[in-house]
Amino acid sequence: MRGRIAFQGELGAYSHQACRETRPDMEPLPCRTFEDAIESVRKGDAELAMLPVENTTYGRVADIHRLLPASGLHIVAESFVRVHINLLGVHGARLHDVRRALCHVVLLPQCGEFLREHGIEGVVTSDNARAAREVAEAGDPSVAALASDLAAEVYGLDILARHIEDQAHNTTRFLLMAREPDYARRGKAGMMTSFVFRVRNIPAALYKAMGGFATNGVNMTKLESYMIDGSFSATQFYADIEGHPDDRNVQLALEELAYFSTNVTLLGVYPADPRRR
Repeated sequence: MRGRIAFQGELGAYSHQACRETRPDMEPLPCRTFEDAIESVRKGDAELAMLPVENTTYGRVADIHRLLPASGLHIVAESFVRVHINLLGVHGARLHDVRRALCHVVLLPQCGEFLREHGIEGVVTSDNARAAREVAEAGDPSVAALASDLAAEVYGLDILARHIEDQAHNTTRFLLMAREPDYARRGKAGMMTSFVFRVRNIPAALYKAMGGFATNGVNMTKLESYMIDGSFSATQFYADIEGHPDDRNVQLALEELAYFSTNVTLLGVYPADPRRR
């Protein structure tokens, strides 16, 4: 069975690129919002959801860490996708013709040097692939889109300038979400475990909760905090660690975390992407 994989955005979006690279055998299902992508998996319209969580240039993707714990889904894989930004125009357009470039707000700071150098005004749209579609429909050589190679392919646009991102390391990390967890050990780059927790309201609770990872030699690769329930005092933490919950050192670290926390929720156990290294 081919199955479907949901993502936020239109065909040609970077999330679509991530789906093609990671699950080329699955049918992509574009969704208007992250919530819609999650809901499509919950309802059974798709088997997986591809969700971006962070970018090496832009940072954390807004709202994703808030959505994951309440999604009811489980992380079953991660994918690191190299983000190449291109200037896409209609057939016959040239770089010197372009006066405006449409793109999502997260792309503007990722290729700011190129836009300034060529005197191109960045115009914010809701989606990079949508920008490519609108450029194709308008047929105006003075208007271009900042988008992926895949978007050029999907909408029949010319690549006027290729790979114009300011940083050579520009990469987005995606999480693949499914209805059921998969705790099997798999992959050749080790396992990752993700969870959220809230610490007890006592002095140095976070410091003590983190101590178990240090003393047991568990590498914590990410720790994010964010407010919940509209309260400045109710803070939830999102964490990624290397290892599997069945590993003895991970078990000991999680036991210590639980002692100093009011709630610990496992989000997923999955193979590390080899590009993580």
